[in-house]
Amino acid sequence: MDMHFCQSCGMPVTEELLGTEANGEKNPDYCTYCYQKGAFTFPGATMEQMIEICVPHMLEANPGMTEAQARAMMEGFLPSLSRWR
Repeated sequence: MDMHFCQSCGMPVTEELLGTEANGEKNPDYCTYCYQKGAFTFPGATMEQMIEICVPHMLEANPGMTEAQARAMMEGFLPSLSRWR
């Protein structure tokens, strides 16, 4: 199976973590943390704000990664995602 990434935060997404539309259907583009019930959970967020939201989670998921490394990875990856293009 191909690896899918949330098109808002860049998190790897499995079927269980897919966001939902207003009618309850799964949205294949976004994770449940970014998109619920047909709307973004942080609707007015800028890409820079999303990076600030995501860095602590990246550090938690990747022991040994520095904050600077996490920030640089996000700054490199987020501009390629559909929400930020």
